[in-house]
Amino acid sequence: MTEGNFVDYVKMHVSSGNGGKGSVHLHREKFITKGGPDGGDGGRGGHVILRGNSNLWTLLHLKFKRHIRAGHGGHGSKSRSSGEDGQDMYADVPLGTVVRDTETDEILFEITEEGEERIVAQGGKGGLGNWNFKTPTNQTPRYAQPGIPLEERFITLELKVLADVGLVGFPNAGKSTLLSVVTSAKPKIADYEFTTLKPNLGIVKYRDFQTFVMADIPGIIEGAAEGKGLGYYFLRHIERNSILLFLIPADAPDINAQYEILLDELRRYNPEMLDKDRMIAISKSDMLDDELKAEMKEELDKVLPIPYQFISSVAQQGLTELKDSLWKMLN
Repeated sequence: MTEGNFVDYVKMHVSSGNGGKGSVHLHREKFITKGGPDGGDGGRGGHVILRGNSNLWTLLHLKFKRHIRAGHGGHGSKSRSSGEDGQDMYADVPLGTVVRDTETDEILFEITEEGEERIVAQGGKGGLGNWNFKTPTNQTPRYAQPGIPLEERFITLELKVLADVGLVGFPNAGKSTLLSVVTSAKPKIADYEFTTLKPNLGIVKYRDFQTFVMADIPGIIEGAAEGKGLGYYFLRHIERNSILLFLIPADAPDINAQYEILLDELRRYNPEMLDKDRMIAISKSDMLDDELKAEMKEELDKVLPIPYQFISSVAQQGLTELKDSLWKMLN
């Protein structure tokens, strides 16, 4: 998936269908000049329904579909014939989609399961025909119910990427390079900060044809929780990952300090993220010789509270061990 095709934020207008009118009709046929009421009910208006689809990874297909309108219910007619129900309109969305009311910013619901269907605009109920109102004292009612009007609203769809492993780190820490080496994904890689502006997903192939999904998320900077850098735009993608893999380059001035800054940004954005399993991968470790690596290991064992591993994506060192560790944590 190219960066330009990853769409994770869409605003749209949805409108259900009006309910059909009930019929006011009195039965008439040869030799029956004064038959009773037989007006049928109106049909239900169509719903607008969002449906979870595990084959979708982006909201791109909805980017230019700004209006979704369901069909109106048909009116009732004679012989107690009910009107036809309006056509329901379905929109498939990727799993992990959060649906908000644009005007109030209230979260309406989240879609997280394959085939899950949620009505976002309810079709109007059809009105009752006059045969429903016949009583012993009112045998020829000449009135019926109108249908209930349609419901319309503006909604915002936000995609929070669903992945097994999310890569967390400062800009230019080597997240995209790692993703390109362990998966078939082809993220943009360059030697400057914020090369990655949108999340990239890749499938990591493990032993015995088993796989897991890894997400490369744009780099965090200090103050991201307050909206600095790309701020909220990408922090929400980290919420849905099972494991957080912190990527810190081996040439960082203080590895533990960088880890604490990243962790603090996550804590300030959403404290629940600290409940996830975490691991540190020290990238670009091909720059270290064995002696320096041993010294760093001795120091890191004292200060780092979670497991860590030395890796090099370019030299492809430690990647098999990293996959083993992640697989063990996932299972």
